[in-house]
Amino acid sequence: MRITFLGTGTSCGVPVIGCQCKVCQSTDPKDKRLRCSILVETDNTRILVDAGPDFRQQILPQPFRRIDAILVTHSHYDHMGGMDDIRPYCQFGEMNVYADAIARRGMLEMLPYCFVENRYPGVPQIGLHEISAGSPFTIGDIPVMPIRVMHGKLPILGFRFDTFAYITDMKYIEDDQLPLLEGVETLCVNALRFDKPHHSHQLVDDAIAFARRVGARRTLLTHMCHDVGLHEEVNKILPEGFELAFDGQVLEIK
Repeated sequence: MRITFLGTGTSCGVPVIGCQCKVCQSTDPKDKRLRCSILVETDNTRILVDAGPDFRQQILPQPFRRIDAILVTHSHYDHMGGMDDIRPYCQFGEMNVYADAIARRGMLEMLPYCFVENRYPGVPQIGLHEISAGSPFTIGDIPVMPIRVMHGKLPILGFRFDTFAYITDMKYIEDDQLPLLEGVETLCVNALRFDKPHHSHQLVDDAIAFARRVGARRTLLTHMCHDVGLHEEVNKILPEGFELAFDGQVLEIK
């Protein structure tokens, strides 16, 4: 199984418009962060997790072939704002989109023209499926386990694919969801920055503590704002087994 990081930034992305900080002015490509999204692939199956407003830019460098499904973590714009751009992929057939009840309602409100009885030609053809935490399903040859995490007061979904788990926008996780992460070896989890607590996102130290509870051997941090620091410098100070993910990074999960 192959994981491609299409974006690892927060809702503003990095660089932030108008910012002159050292991260936003960095020439290191690893300090350029589009909005969060990953591709999960095998030789037979291709799954997109979130289609944010940078989706078009993110997907253009990738080989053009069928996307079997889109998994939605939640309905905030930075995770769902590019859904209209899936139109070229609908030539392969209706796009199956999986979301929990809250995100499903958000999609119906954001893209009402995709779900009316008489749709005009060219709109995305979406098959919208409601899923819930703890109820596994399979897409092609990839097993999917939805996991509920809390984005402040909003319940959202992370996803486990065999020994890899992907969680973004989490502030905390309830104890009853932790068993769903047993046996995860590679974890990707959000870490906004090092200081200045946020009401709905965890910081780097929170992410490290969470990964240690899970017992992951390797942890990649994502959904980072410019305040996290320079990629090269931060990776030097993170504990062993922890690293910042970067846009375009590819993981091979065995």
